[in-house]
Amino acid sequence: MQIKVLGSGCANCKKLYKLVQDAVKELGRDDEIIYVTDMAEIAMAGVMRTPALIIDGAVRVSGRVPKLDEIKELLNAAR
Repeated sequence: MQIKVLGSGCANCKKLYKLVQDAVKELGRDDEIIYVTDMAEIAMAGVMRTPALIIDGAVRVSGRVPKLDEIKELLNAAR
């Protein structure tokens, strides 16, 4: 599974990236996590507000930092 965290590099974007890493680790998975800061790539993904979380090409969260449990639920649901 490919997971992308999109953001400008702000504190909330970095927080989401860390939470995603923690969620993947806690679930015992080895998913690919990519941190995207390129604004052109973010715009091409259709994201208007960051931070954003994309799982296997689908935008799951945009404009907020979800809690760890919500991230784990999203990852399990996408499986």
